[in-house]
Amino acid sequence: MTAEHVEVPSELDRDLALTALDGLDHPGAELDATAAAVVDVRRFGAELPGGWSVGGGINGGFLLALVGRAVRRAVPDRPDPVTVAATYVGASVAGAAEVTTRVLRRGGLATVAAEVSQGGSLKLTALATFADLATNLTDEVATTAEPPVLPPVEECVGLAQAPDEVRRRAPLMDRFDLRLDPACAGWAAGRPSGVGELRGWLRLPDREPDTLSLLLACDAMPPVTFDLGRPGWAPTVQLTAHVRALPAPGWLRLRQLTRNVAGGFFEEDCEVWDSAGRLVAQARQLARVPRPQA
Repeated sequence: MTAEHVEVPSELDRDLALTALDGLDHPGAELDATAAAVVDVRRFGAELPGGWSVGGGINGGFLLALVGRAVRRAVPDRPDPVTVAATYVGASVAGAAEVTTRVLRRGGLATVAAEVSQGGSLKLTALATFADLATNLTDEVATTAEPPVLPPVEECVGLAQAPDEVRRRAPLMDRFDLRLDPACAGWAAGRPSGVGELRGWLRLPDREPDTLSLLLACDAMPPVTFDLGRPGWAPTVQLTAHVRALPAPGWLRLRQLTRNVAGGFFEEDCEVWDSAGRLVAQARQLARVPRPQA
């Protein structure tokens, strides 16, 4: 007699767990008649783990994935993000949170508004478009984009080699395996290149990539300002991610860069390529320039 195989959820999936606060996830449950006008509004409870924090605030990519998990629950027949545009109203911290979704449109593409709040205070507001990418995508690909050329994974620089101060401020670094191209990892030894570009390999240790984890990948690397000699927490103001395809298993290749640092803000463009050499996600965020270290 063989033992039954029990699949253990990955750390990311455990940490993205949601609890329905409106009872709609229970079989046969329905909103009462007085709530008929808001039948497409859902409320979920979440526990934000401190392990996904940077500089005391929860990572923006993790929050984007949390929103994605809630939207997937609200429109289960449209499980994949196509685009998620989030404005970060305030810093989220470890602890209890609430995610509210409101379905604005159903169809081949579902449009859903979402909010994350803590202690009655709004932390993030987002607008998302979801689809079933397994059936909605065409085979047409016409692009001039090319994946970043990287040394083999074993020749790249792991985050374990980052300065101790950086690791203490960013426990997020222990949540995944990120290997930076040595050509843009000089900041870790106090020798930033000044180019404003980071490249590297990324994977979760206990999970293959999917469309939700691509949202996380869009904000998984250190701020590109590190390569400009400006270390420190760079709070995200706005982050928009586009998911272009279902990712193949294996390592992801990331490239992010900035072309403009001005007025106390910088933009950061990110590309995510899968092991099949496809551009599977893109993102742009606006963030605050890190304050000078004391």
